[in-house]
Amino acid sequence: MPSTPEQHLNFIANRSCAADGGETLPVIDPSDGEVFGSIARSRASDIDRAVRAARSAFDGDWGRVSAADRSRLLMRLAGLIDANREELAQLESRDTGKPITQGRADAAALSRYFEYYAGAADKLHGQTIPYQAGYTVFTVRQAHGVTGHIIPWNYPLQIFGRSVAAALATGNACVVKPAEDACLSVIRVARLAAEAGLPEGALNVVTGLGAEAGQALAEHPGVDHVSFTGSADTGRRVAQAAAQHHCPVTLELGGKSPQIVFEDADLQAALPVLVNAIIQNAGQTCSAGSRVLIQRGIHDSVMQSLAERFAALRAGPAQADLDLGPLVSRRQLQRVWDYLSDAHTSELTFAAQGSVVDSAPAGGFYQAPVLLERVPCGNRLFQEEIFGPVLVATPFEDEAEAIALANATRYGLVAGVWTRDGARQFRLAHAIRAGQVFINNYGAGGGVELPFGGVGASGHGREKGFEALYGFTSLKTVAIRHG
Repeated sequence: MPSTPEQHLNFIANRSCAADGGETLPVIDPSDGEVFGSIARSRASDIDRAVRAARSAFDGDWGRVSAADRSRLLMRLAGLIDANREELAQLESRDTGKPITQGRADAAALSRYFEYYAGAADKLHGQTIPYQAGYTVFTVRQAHGVTGHIIPWNYPLQIFGRSVAAALATGNACVVKPAEDACLSVIRVARLAAEAGLPEGALNVVTGLGAEAGQALAEHPGVDHVSFTGSADTGRRVAQAAAQHHCPVTLELGGKSPQIVFEDADLQAALPVLVNAIIQNAGQTCSAGSRVLIQRGIHDSVMQSLAERFAALRAGPAQADLDLGPLVSRRQLQRVWDYLSDAHTSELTFAAQGSVVDSAPAGGFYQAPVLLERVPCGNRLFQEEIFGPVLVATPFEDEAEAIALANATRYGLVAGVWTRDGARQFRLAHAIRAGQVFINNYGAGGGVELPFGGVGASGHGREKGFEALYGFTSLKTVAIRHG
């Protein structure tokens, strides 16, 4: 007989609990399409319970913990994450479909986030301000209070870490709503946080549908700050919901990030990065390098090299640990198919395509990587975020056209520039409209220390690095007149 799917419950005030209505949602393995667990289908009442638990913690035990003691607690949690790294990696890999090597990298990054913010917790200082005689003026940074975190399904561990670790380090109490498509690892980390000694209500996880639990969290009047990572359209709705009670938001949204390859580029260094930046996590990455702009003088040779690399790529089950795994859901797979159908309708050139291994289960959500050639700027596939392993290539003539093409979408999250010309490096870094610009690399290894966020439809506010601590605090000015 098949085993009974495991139930994964909400975690509120350091206790596992079912949704108030007792409803559940299935957990589906993207590698074979089979149900292997369930999560709570929470609604507004469950969110309210978690927000009240967080408020009680902030007003009580958690709010009285010193910065130094918060640091120690978060460092203890980092150690527990590290000790349970393989379990977390296996959960992440099975839940999202990503190859196990990527799952392990995400678990390691999560530990590093808590380690980093543990070290920063007691180093967030105010300033004294020179003012008129007879006054002493200074600023202090204070936690918002209760912070809401709406986490997407593509990198649950990493995005939980970069958002929640910074919020806890600054003394906020957190309510987390992970995506219904992938949330098992986040629930497990919340239980580790309780084991580390975080008091009841400091960290709460409530699962459910975005339109139900996510919406309830964004519009809850007891939430003092919302952090959201996801699509531009959903981000707009989150911001509108939070605005009803004047709640500030940090939005890390989509991207259509370009990599610009000039004729003087080190192609030996660039080529593997160009490929990896679109196939990592099967292209389901906001910062994916989904457009490659190639100077005309080297366009044909670069395309030939890219085509050879794409043709050798293999997709398969998460545990097979190949170049990429399945997409996260049948819905996401259909989205990518719709874009590729448009590519055929537009008569775009399919320069190369990888393969799905024969051993891949028939019920899995697989899409082989696709390389499209000479995609015009006005085409939908050049302009819109596909969120799958599809790389669109476009030639350019000179630096001015490269900048114009790079800035030709509504997004502005990340960009890569490949050139040996030092002056050009600086010109492009200033001219490209993006939150991060990488020169002769892409992503810098995902450094926890590097502020991350976008402009335009890619959102606003910054996560990662010390900059994130400012977003999770408000600045208060104190002016004392003493004669």
